[in-house]
Amino acid sequence: MTIHITNEQSLSLGFDYDALTKKVIEGCLAYMEFPYEAQVEVTFVDLETIHEINLEQRQINRPTDVLSFPMIAYDKAGDFSHLEEDMDNFEPESGEALLGDIVLCIPKVQMQAEEYGHSMEREFAFLICHSMLHLLGYDHMEKEEEQVMFAKQEAILEKMGITR
Repeated sequence: MTIHITNEQSLSLGFDYDALTKKVIEGCLAYMEFPYEAQVEVTFVDLETIHEINLEQRQINRPTDVLSFPMIAYDKAGDFSHLEEDMDNFEPESGEALLGDIVLCIPKVQMQAEEYGHSMEREFAFLICHSMLHLLGYDHMEKEEEQVMFAKQEAILEKMGITR
């Protein structure tokens, strides 16, 4: 597995971002029984940068907490059986599935942890897990989809011992 992590901001939340990122991504892939080695890009940004990306990519003129940019189109969330049909889903040299990019706003992690009354590690892990499920085809646009996705998030974090 290859996880490329880039930190483009200066705020420290008092824990090792890289280690927790890897733990959560690996935990998500294991829980979801993802059958391939994977590649994920993760970038940590400030409020200005996430605001710019959110406006450019989603036409929403405000900062957000995390953005997910999946590389793979899924027929059904969590169904990985069709991936080998399109070799563009895989990095040619390593053979890893190209899942996509996660852009996480570190100041939002801090704000939301305080707002929701839990640790910054928990909020950080929650947002990485949430974004990973998007990279695996899940969404929360419809109520039924939201229930499925949010239940998976909680189960993954609980299995890793990351609770509120």
